[in-house]
Amino acid sequence: MSTATAAAIGADQQNSLWRATAPHAPATVELGDRVDADVAIVGGGYTGLSCAIALAEAGRSVVVLEAYEIGHGASGRNGGQVIPGLKQDPDELVARYGREHGEGLVRLAGGAADRVFALIAKHGIDCGARQCGWIQPAHSAAAARTVVARARQWAARRAPVELLAGQRLALLLGTDLYRAGWLDRRGGVVQPLAYARGLARAALKVGARVHTGSPVVEIIHHNDEWAAVTPRGQVRARQLVLATDAYSGPLWPELVTNQVIVTSVQTATEPLPDAIRHRILPGGTVASDTRKLLYYFRLDADGRFVIGGRGSVTDKVSPRVYAALRRVATRVYPSLSGVPWPYRWYGRVGITRDWLPHLAELAPGAWTVLGYCGRGVAMATTMGLVLGDMLSGGHKLAYPAASLRPIPLHALRQPVLHAGIAYYRLRDALGLPA
Repeated sequence: MSTATAAAIGADQQNSLWRATAPHAPATVELGDRVDADVAIVGGGYTGLSCAIALAEAGRSVVVLEAYEIGHGASGRNGGQVIPGLKQDPDELVARYGREHGEGLVRLAGGAADRVFALIAKHGIDCGARQCGWIQPAHSAAAARTVVARARQWAARRAPVELLAGQRLALLLGTDLYRAGWLDRRGGVVQPLAYARGLARAALKVGARVHTGSPVVEIIHHNDEWAAVTPRGQVRARQLVLATDAYSGPLWPELVTNQVIVTSVQTATEPLPDAIRHRILPGGTVASDTRKLLYYFRLDADGRFVIGGRGSVTDKVSPRVYAALRRVATRVYPSLSGVPWPYRWYGRVGITRDWLPHLAELAPGAWTVLGYCGRGVAMATTMGLVLGDMLSGGHKLAYPAASLRPIPLHALRQPVLHAGIAYYRLRDALGLPA
């Protein structure tokens, strides 16, 4: 690893479980000349790479520009849980968008996990993918009522879901700490960095160009053509996709002011002894609870226990945050007490005002999708495919387009976020609904 790459990754990212266990990335190089293409994509994560695959398979010439390495951002730092649906429940989406468009959005989001696993199978991506089901246990009686309503709404749409309680829930989770929850069999798990690197390999195989170490320093629009300029080259294209989400910089300010950024922090054990491993999530599922400041947990392919939760509102994470996650883990699974925890890392999560991803045409021919609000593995893949299909002329846009609007008082986001986190910690502690 070069000194520059190590500095960009940061010390905590070098202790990432995903970096330690992912297959090597495909060979890529820095952009070093001028290239013409149908579409230029900025960002080598799930959105940009799945969009590139859709475009290249449709016969379009496409170039992906990644500032660092594949999966440098959220695509290589998340929990790897492949969760169908959005933060809003189906009935909420129908109430917002009307019956026809709302149910279409429900189908799109509800099929997001299936879409991920189908893409992995199609391209033979080695990323420990398992469509093993996702459990959302309720952290309080009020939250239990919410998950009951949620599961019933999906069941009414014939989704493979099951309400859980008592012994059945305890059996699947391996803990009796929760009293109610629901299981969505569409969900599952991937090794997230391996998945990102596999998408890059698939994009190259179908004809896309992928350049790493190629930060875009300027975007120019002239004569109905876009130029994405890097330190040593540029890509000129009729269409531009900005797929940088929570890692957007000053290149296009609206991408920053349309969302607030928080960190998601994770830590993991060494491979657990069989006596402990077989008592944790013995049903093979993954889980994330109903707290606003939620906890999510799983086992990896080698039996390491991984837990994550919300961290700080900056890119500095105190060791106390990791210690707090370990305490939560041992409260849920007392057998983890005394187990070594050698891995820790964090990434950014973009959150929009309405807790929905925003797809927008920023200017004629320039598009973005951002703000996955913690549902990025399935939804970023889906949105990249949706955008790629639309830009290739194959389909009309299957997701409602929006105009990006700055969040009021965005410049004061850090103190506001500190207050918001304190507020939601109190709500979670009191057992109030999510």
